[in-house]
Amino acid sequence: MSDVVLINITGRDRKGLDAKFTGILAEYEVNILDIGQAVIHEHISLGILAEIPKSRDFSPIFKDMLYEGHKMGLQIDIKPIDSESYEKWVHAQGKERRIITLLGRTITAQQISAVASIIADNHLNIDGISRLTGRISLKQTQHNPRASVQLSVSGKPLNILDMRKRFMEISQKAGIDISFHVDNIYRKNRKLVVFDMDSTLIQAEVIVELAKLVGMGQQVDKITESAMRGEIDFKESFRKRVALLKGIKQEQLAHISKTLPLTEGADLVTKTLRGLGYKLGILSGGFTFVGEYLKDRLGFDYMYANDLDMEDGVVTGEVKGEIIDGEKKAILLRQIAQKEGIALEQTIAVGDGANDLPMISIAGLGVAFNAKPVVRQRASNTISSVGLDGLLYLIGIHEREIKQEVRQATEYSYG
Repeated sequence: MSDVVLINITGRDRKGLDAKFTGILAEYEVNILDIGQAVIHEHISLGILAEIPKSRDFSPIFKDMLYEGHKMGLQIDIKPIDSESYEKWVHAQGKERRIITLLGRTITAQQISAVASIIADNHLNIDGISRLTGRISLKQTQHNPRASVQLSVSGKPLNILDMRKRFMEISQKAGIDISFHVDNIYRKNRKLVVFDMDSTLIQAEVIVELAKLVGMGQQVDKITESAMRGEIDFKESFRKRVALLKGIKQEQLAHISKTLPLTEGADLVTKTLRGLGYKLGILSGGFTFVGEYLKDRLGFDYMYANDLDMEDGVVTGEVKGEIIDGEKKAILLRQIAQKEGIALEQTIAVGDGANDLPMISIAGLGVAFNAKPVVRQRASNTISSVGLDGLLYLIGIHEREIKQEVRQATEYSYG
């Protein structure tokens, strides 16, 4: 067997560094078994696992590496790896892998330490850590700051339910979001994202806003909250609420669509996902007149919601056709995925209420956004510390990619 050595190069980064050291190894016909590199604040950490052919004397390689490192002001650490240790490392490559994402306005050492402790307690290994958000200026005030760090871990958790429970406790105490999902072939191959509308894409419950027009705001709000918490059947509550809307005029509906505030990050997340080739859908227990407006404004491909019955331009207090509840949302998600020719594992579902749980639970990645407690407890991934664009970090998109997509979309719109 050939000799195996681990070479670690650390110090101030500079152009041509990788070419110089791999060039030295190339002169001695060395094979690269593994290589990894990270640069933080212009300082590099480069690791190379190298196979030295038996026919080669390692002494001159060692000498050349140390000499070059000295000239460049770098630390060179070279350690031999015994064959048993190497083979153990090789056979460990089939371990389960998961991605843990921390997301918040800021990320502190205390938060990372708490998460890392839970990972260690479950006998998992952190194989890599990367920052997804851009560099932060300490002099300039940021508008809606966000920070996201992604950890790649390997191994089988001792108690995955306990891990999630402890992550949730940290999340609630520290005010950050912690996502925890399996790293598989589908993670980087998502194709479809569906969103709930009320309290997800927009910062309002439309049915409550409509009820205010006829003096029924408090009554409808009370029923809506109960339904979103899962305390009463959605269809039953929906019919009760719609009945209280009787008498609203059609022109009032058109006006209210344009006054509903978008959720922070809604425009950015849809613009970025569209640019990356995702299909987008709205699956809502709300109303089609708002859904159509948002579909046009944000560029959605699909929109399903409930139709208010109208007679002579006035709301009758009834609903036309089938009511879209939680189960219907799950059915629609399956149908859209089938139409697009993709697996459910390639879908993402985002929502806030109990009626979103069926689609969240069957999607490849289910996300509870600013959700009610019953939803947060049952969803593996939550966003509550930042806007809806936090979803982009949750699925592993770096801020530079987000900015690139926004820039290209802007250039296209003005081109």
